[in-house]
Amino acid sequence: MIYIGCHLSVTNGYEAMGKTMLGFGGNTFAYFTRNPRGGKSKDIIPEDAAALNRLLKENRFGNTVAHGSYTMNLCASNETTRANGWEMLQKDIERMASFPDSYYNFHPGAHTGQGVEKGIELIADALNAVLTPETPNVILLETMAGKGSEVGGCFEELRAIIDRVTLSEKVGVCFDTCHTWDAGYDLVGNLDGVLQRFDDIIGLEKLYAVHFNDSKNPCGSHKDRHEKLGQGFIGMDAMKRIALHPALQNKPFILETPNDDAGYIKEIQIVNDWMKE
Repeated sequence: MIYIGCHLSVTNGYEAMGKTMLGFGGNTFAYFTRNPRGGKSKDIIPEDAAALNRLLKENRFGNTVAHGSYTMNLCASNETTRANGWEMLQKDIERMASFPDSYYNFHPGAHTGQGVEKGIELIADALNAVLTPETPNVILLETMAGKGSEVGGCFEELRAIIDRVTLSEKVGVCFDTCHTWDAGYDLVGNLDGVLQRFDDIIGLEKLYAVHFNDSKNPCGSHKDRHEKLGQGFIGMDAMKRIALHPALQNKPFILETPNDDAGYIKEIQIVNDWMKE
């Protein structure tokens, strides 16, 4: 089986997200640690955090997935932007201690003209600066579409970051289906081959979570535009094969499709039905 859910807002509190996902029929979810476009994070009330952790355990949820801000760029050429990103990462990881069973996922960053090698170095430096042996969460680098100067548009770049992190056992990967497809990996015609390549380069034991999205663009477009399940270039048959692939079982699958609540409920039901077949 897999665990299926979508992104939820923390506006009404942490326990409220768990209750919402129960109503949606899911058993995992993702949430932003702060406004996705930047800004301050919501204060964590210890009682609220404890209530969510109890709800997740009692209802046998899979690991939840916290998402760093889109504005957090750990390898920007602008020193102020980079310093702000490092500060966000530090504070987010400190806050994640309240949710030890939640992964923390983020976009590796854009090197903004410095070159991929420099970007890799800076991202790894940031992780080395904030990770300690006591960090309870696994930190996930997201597979990217490779647009502009993004770092992480190929598996080799993610491997290079992980190799530079001293506490590499605390770092894994979130496999975004739209991003991976847009980066040029053929999930439709060669799913087994793509996962084998991931295993050869990074190792499937490092794949902790999946962002489960169709794509508005052809394979290799490097554009990163998500689509609803079955309505994009990946298509429903391939999305189903991904969800049921033996190498991806027992992972949290997070929908980031362009949906309202009703749309997410429908997609969660679709995936749940696949697992019953």
